[in-house]
Parts: sequence; C-alpha cells; structure tokens
Amino acid sequence: TPEGIFGKADAVGYAVCHRIDLRSFHIGERQFPLCARCTGQYLGALTGLVFQAIVSRHRAGSPPKRVIIGLVILASLYGLDGANSYLHLPAFQEIFPNMNLLYEPNNILRVMTGTGMGLVISAALYPAFISTLYQQFDRVPTVTGIKQLLVMMVCAILVSGLTLSNIGWILIPLALISSGGVLLMLTMIFTIMILMIFKKENSYQRLGQAIYPILVSLLFANCICSRAVLIP
Repeated sequence: TPEGIFGKADAVGYAVCHRIDLRSFHIGERQFPLCARCTGQYLGALTGLVFQAIVSRHRAGSPPKRVIIGLVILASLYGLDGANSYLHLPAFQEIFPNMNLLYEPNNILRVMTGTGMGLVISAALYPAFISTLYQQFDRVPTVTGIKQLLVMMVCAILVSGLTLSNIGWILIPLALISSGGVLLMLTMIFTIMILMIFKKENSYQRLGQAIYPILVSLLFANCICSRAVLIP
C-alpha cells in the first residue's frame, strides 16, 4: 500500500488517468493525483451525484429531451477539447508537424470540459444506481429540466473552479476529493453489476441494507487501484 494519504490518492490516479505533469494542477511542487481534465471530471461527477441525492433522492426516471440535448452538448465539448488536446501531444506533432490545430489547449479548458463530462456521467449513474438498488423509487427524472441542469452546472463549475485558486488549503482537499470520487463511482458501478449478477436488483428499502454488496464493490475498486501501482 502506498505511504500516506497522497500516496494512496496517487494510486487511484494511476488507475484511471495518464497523469501527464504539464496537464495537471500542482500544490507547490506536488502534482495532483489526477490530470486537470480528470480532476474536473470527478469533481463534476461528485457534485452531480450530491446534487441529485439532495434534490431528487429516490428518483430514477429518464431526463426530458431538453436535458438530454444539454448533456450531449457537454459530452461533445469534452470530446472536442480532448481530441484537440491529444493532437497537441509531442509524439503526434512529430508524425504530423504541419497539421493545423483548432486552438492551443490549456488546463482551464481541460478542467471545465471535464466538469461537464462529470455531470453527464452523474446524470446517468445516479438513476441507474437508484433503480437497481431500491424496491421502490419514483420514475421522475432526477434532472427535471434545463433550469435544474443549469443550477447543477453552476454548482459544479464553482467547485471545479476552486482548482484555479492556487491556494494550498483549498487545493489539498480538492485533490483528495477528486481521487475519492473515482472510488465512489467505481463502487457504485460494481454494486450495480453485483446486484445484477446475483439477481438481487430492487431488493432493498434502505441504503444500509445493501452494506455487503457495497463493501465488496469498494474492495474491488481498491484492488483495481492497488493493481495499477504494481504494473510497471
């Protein structure tokens, strides 16, 4: 097990992120566990999950078309900026030195487009988790309209925007929270898979009743992150 809390956060980062130094935020000389894009993505996903848990609770309906269009736009911006950023990698530039690129990428764009993609992931993951876990849930959309989507976006942008503050006591918890978001999302996904494999969908009335599949899922998530450190 890596030493210290940041060592463990770095292990989580290695499991899901390229961790390129120039494309990451830093706390002094210490690199964030995740690159700027992944930091925004998991902070955005966490914000979206918390927002839906507060506002929607046991709702698990499909979002209306206007919300889906908004989420598609966010995902498209993420893909566009990611592709443009990838084309700026030195290895690619050596192969195609004269290629005209859209714009010069930067970490501000990376963290913001990552935040948008995190909201997209949370909008899909939260209702999937609720509809798989609980016996009874409301088939009402977790994000009911554009207004609610905009509020969720503003909350996520405010959280992710703090990564640009360059203030150590703000950056340290954000770095750790973003890596914790990876574990949370993996745990939720594995919980859904375990319940489906063992045909235990819609078996619980309260979250606490599902403690065993959730703990097993958390174990799987930790194993994946630990294994990533051991791979040369």
